Amino acid sequence: MQVPPFSLEKQLSDIGQDMEATVLEVLKSGHYIGGPVVKKFENAFAEELGVEHVVSCNSGTDALVLALRALDIGPGDEVITAAFSFFATAEAISNVGAKPVFVDIKLSNYLLDLDQLEQAITPLTRAIIPVHLFGRSIDMEAVNNLAKKYNLKVIEDCAQAAGAFFQDKSVGSWGDIGCFSFFPTKNLGAAGDAGAVSTNNSSLAKRMHELSVHGMPKRYLHSELGYNSRLDAIQAGILNVKLPYLSEWVCKRREIAFRYSDLLKDVEEFILPELRLDNHLEHSWNQYVIRIKGKELVDKSVDIDQKKFKNSRDLIKNMLYDKGVSTIIYY
Repeated sequence: MQVPPFSLEKQLSDIGQDMEATVLEVLKSGHYIGGPVVKKFENAFAEELGVEHVVSCNSGTDALVLALRALDIGPGDEVITAAFSFFATAEAISNVGAKPVFVDIKLSNYLLDLDQLEQAITPLTRAIIPVHLFGRSIDMEAVNNLAKKYNLKVIEDCAQAAGAFFQDKSVGSWGDIGCFSFFPTKNLGAAGDAGAVSTNNSSLAKRMHELSVHGMPKRYLHSELGYNSRLDAIQAGILNVKLPYLSEWVCKRREIAFRYSDLLKDVEEFILPELRLDNHLEHSWNQYVIRIKGKELVDKSVDIDQKKFKNSRDLIKNMLYDKGVSTIIYY
């Protein structure tokens, strides 16, 4: 049996018929962009997050760009973010003309190191983009306190963290704006590109919506240069079917993550993800990520030609593949 790094087979067997029915319903309606299906998802996701407004868009990358634009961040501004994240985080900052300023991560959790964050703030700093990487929430209380001290905006990169919490509040509800991706591999995934922004500020929500439809506050009136970044109704329909299952799916992911850690705890070569028993809800486990110690494999007794591998990570990756287990390097 080959174990893939990602599969939708279980979801399709459980709710595939509901998704097919929803897609067919949208096709028959003839209303493919915007409309009641999209609005239904925006309202339902806002309720799920505990925020006043959700504005859907084309992707998680677009969500970051819309957030930055809505906060009037652009040329001459600096935005602090984590040095370890998917390219889109820094790409969005650069795309609005601002300068990404990188702060290193803590190796214990792969999240932006809050002890180094304050040192990176300059008179040009306008915002902080903390990344809830792999599904784990950063300490948003500490981030917000620092932002308040220096009068900075906070944009949460929640692309991998739908279903995660910090304390008793969902990610995406702590900062000025939260940015979500519904790429198919995410915990809440569409059948293609999809994204959303969340906020409690009605003015920001209004502007992000207008920016996502060509900077258009009303039909054929364009008040500024925007984007064509609308969520397709078919994708919204699929997300409407999946959203009620998000909490259940994340709970299952947590169970599996704890099982992995229990079974792998005695493997000396592996550095396992940090588990927080005091607040386990903070992690939605979009990925279970391990590190491999050193450049050389500690156990030299394995029956394999080690010379063709650059390091122990490549060797272990190959050994797992030979056993039918596929893995991915992030990033």
